[in-house]
Amino acid sequence: MQDWLWATAADLGHGIGAGEIDPVDLCDVYLAAIDAHPLRDRIYARVTHERARVEAKAASDRARAGQRLSPLDGVPISWKDLFDTAGVATEAGTKLMEGRVPDRDAEVLRVATSMGLVCLGKTHMSEIAFSGLGYNPITATPPCVNDDSAVPGGSSSGAAASVAFGLAAAAVGSDTGGSVRIPSVWNDLVGLKTTFGRVSVEGSVALCSGFDTVGPLCRSVEDAGLMLAALEGTKPVDLGGVSLKGMRFAALQTVVLGDVADAPLAGYQAALVKLKAAGAEIIPLDVPELERAFAMSAPLYTADAYANWRGLVEANPEKMFWQILERVRAGSAVMAHEYLSLWDELRDIRTVYETATAGFDAVLCPGAANMPPNVERMANDPDYYLQQNLLTLRNTRVANLMGLASLALPTDVPSVGILLNVAGGDDERLLRIGAAVEAALL
Repeated sequence: MQDWLWATAADLGHGIGAGEIDPVDLCDVYLAAIDAHPLRDRIYARVTHERARVEAKAASDRARAGQRLSPLDGVPISWKDLFDTAGVATEAGTKLMEGRVPDRDAEVLRVATSMGLVCLGKTHMSEIAFSGLGYNPITATPPCVNDDSAVPGGSSSGAAASVAFGLAAAAVGSDTGGSVRIPSVWNDLVGLKTTFGRVSVEGSVALCSGFDTVGPLCRSVEDAGLMLAALEGTKPVDLGGVSLKGMRFAALQTVVLGDVADAPLAGYQAALVKLKAAGAEIIPLDVPELERAFAMSAPLYTADAYANWRGLVEANPEKMFWQILERVRAGSAVMAHEYLSLWDELRDIRTVYETATAGFDAVLCPGAANMPPNVERMANDPDYYLQQNLLTLRNTRVANLMGLASLALPTDVPSVGILLNVAGGDDERLLRIGAAVEAALL
C-alpha cells in the first residue's frame, strides 16, 4: 500500500475502477503518511481528516456499485490554502486572515468534490500568494524535494511539496505569475497554468483579479488532463496518438534567456535536443515587444493586488512579512488612468505576440532562470530575496502577461524544467502536445 503514495493519480483511479484499490484504504494510507511525516507542519496548514474519510467512504460505495463519477473518483488530493473550505479555516498564508472560516466551499472545490475527488487538507503558501519563492516566515516555508536548505517555489509551495513528498496524489494551486509552474519545476512535477477565466476562481482568495488562474500540480501530463476535467466537471482530453514529428516549436529568445544559471540552461538545451530527435522542428523566435510588457508588469500587478488587499493590509501592516507588505503597497502609487492605459497597451502587445507565434505548435523556454535559492541567505539578505523573486517569476510570467495557457514539465535534471506555451483557450491541445513532449523527455 505504501506504493500508492508514489503512484500517479491516473493509476490510482484505474486501480479503484478495477476494484484493486478501496478508496477508504487509499485515504487512510495518505492520512497516516501525512500524520507521521516529520515535515507535515511545513507542508499542510490543516489536514481535513473527517472530510477526507467521509468522501472516501462515499467513493468506495460508488465504486462497488459501478457508479463512479469520474476517472479520479476516490483519489486524495490537497488544496492550496486560498480555496475556501466550508467549516475549515482558509487563511491564504497570512496572519491578516487568521481564524477566517468560510461557510461554503470555493466553486472549484465544489465541482471537484462532485467529481469524487477526496480533500486531504489545505497546504501552506507564500503570503497572500504574492511571491514565487515559497518563502513565508509568517506561517511556514515548505521544503524543496531536492534541497532541504532551499525554498520550494511559490506561491503554491505546500501544494508542490504535498505531491513531491508523497502526501497527496495531486494538488490544486493558483497561478498569477507562475505560482503553479515554479514549484512544479523545482520539485520535478507537471504544472498546468490554465487559460485565464477558464476554471472558476469564485470562493478563492484573490491576489490579482486580472491574472489569477487555477491549475493542478501533478506527477504526469495525464494527471494534469484528468485534474483539469475534474476541476471543471467535464470529460478529460484524449492524449493518445500524438507525435512530435512535424511539430514546429518556437524557442523564445526575448527576455527568457537572460541571466539563466548553468544548470537550468543545460537542462533546457538538452531537452531541446531530445525534442529534435523525436522529430520536432525548433526555430528561435524574438518578440521584442515583450520587453515593454515586462516593463509594465510591476504597476499592473501591484495595483491589482493593492485593490484586493488594501483594507486588511492597512489595518494591520505589522502582521505581514515586510517584503510582501512593500510589494503590495507599491500599488497605492499607481494612478487609475495609468493602470487603464497600461492594460490597453498590454492588449495591443498580446495581439503582436499572437501574430508572431501563430505558425507554431507551441513556444518553449526554460522553466526558471535560477535554481531554488537558499532559505537562510534569503532570510538574511533582503536584496537577494528581491532579486531572486523577480528572476524566479520572469519566464513563467510570459504566459500570464500574454494571456496564454502554459505547461511546466520536468527534465532529467533535478529542479530544472521546460515551459510550453500556447494561445489562451487551447488548454486541451497544450496537454496533447505536452504528452508527446513528456514521452520524448523521459
